[in-house]
Amino acid sequence: MTEKNANYYIEKLNLNAHVEGGAFKETYRSALKIAHKYLPPDFKGKRNVSTAIYFLLKEGQFSAMHKIASDELWHFYAGAPLHIYELNAAGELHTHVLGNDLDNGESFQVLIPAGSWFGSRCETPNAFSLAGCTVAPGFDFEDFELADKDAFIRQFPIHKNLWEKMCL
Repeated sequence: MTEKNANYYIEKLNLNAHVEGGAFKETYRSALKIAHKYLPPDFKGKRNVSTAIYFLLKEGQFSAMHKIASDELWHFYAGAPLHIYELNAAGELHTHVLGNDLDNGESFQVLIPAGSWFGSRCETPNAFSLAGCTVAPGFDFEDFELADKDAFIRQFPIHKNLWEKMCL
């Protein structure tokens, strides 16, 4: 039997490098679209109703702090827990743990609301986290913004050590 490590999932799911870190593959993009005039002003054009991806991070990798104009629902699939760091609109930092150990505060699903800054990392040594992300309205790079490390440190200095690990 093949060991189901990160490389197993990268190969079996045909994952590719993601701009924010880790590996991913889009698995769904709704054919149904929402006209731009029915979307909030943060959207720069029409959007698919929903999109979904597989997303994998190995220990030491991270998904850089970023925000999008849509809600993003994370789903846990395999491996070690994934820490998702969310900085909400009020400037409050929340650490969500996506995983399958419900008795220790992990959740199978985590919602990151539209407009929140967020990033993730696998904090378990020699491990990986395989998750899925469903975005509605659907993901589009026009609605994607990477955090500027220096600006984050100036604006939220209390979390400087985290921004240094979670920003490109």
